[in-house]
Amino acid sequence: MKLKRRFKVHKEGYAILFSLLLLLVVINLLIYVQSPAKIMLVINLLISVAAFAFFLYFFRNPSRIADVDDDSLVIAPADGRVVVIEPVEEYEYFGGKKMMQVSIFMSVFSVHANWVPINGKVKYVTHHNGRHMAAYLPKSSHENERSTVVIESNTPGKHEILLRQIAGALARRIVTYAAVNHPCHVNEHLGFIKFGSRVDLFFPEGTEIFVTMGEQTRGNETIIARLPD
Repeated sequence: MKLKRRFKVHKEGYAILFSLLLLLVVINLLIYVQSPAKIMLVINLLISVAAFAFFLYFFRNPSRIADVDDDSLVIAPADGRVVVIEPVEEYEYFGGKKMMQVSIFMSVFSVHANWVPINGKVKYVTHHNGRHMAAYLPKSSHENERSTVVIESNTPGKHEILLRQIAGALARRIVTYAAVNHPCHVNEHLGFIKFGSRVDLFFPEGTEIFVTMGEQTRGNETIIARLPD
């Protein structure tokens, strides 16, 4: 796998960063005009710079180009930590079929862009409104705001995998770019989740899992599974 890295700001952050910058400029101008103590201006400037730097860092969008020639390999769709690896029954799309679940928890310090994990065709996309409990909790997969995408792989078996973007305690918006009946490819962005969140993946039985509990993943870089032959 050949990789290239280049830092840039994700398009989902443009409006927020511009609004934040404008707000900070106004606040600092008001303090400059109204406060006789210049130390207050210095303190507020330092806080403003730190706040803007954090949001700029949060909306970073590193360029990662994966050169994969095996359609059965599944690449991590997100940065984060593996918090679930277990067999489950998936009901939303597969009607209770036994699947293997792998979940990646994304902290506020993770890259929050999500990548397409495998080459294939989008079969299903839906968004559910819900709660905003901590994303690492198991029931957040069913009760939190979430978007579900099912991709049919290009493998001879045409295996379907389900990916679920889950909002966390701080997240209030999930962006999903996938569209039903459209092809999708590794290296494309699947969407973006704002602030702490989680991504669940559901694989057919027989999938070989390469990651372990607690392992750190890198989106569009870490190979997490191989679909059955």
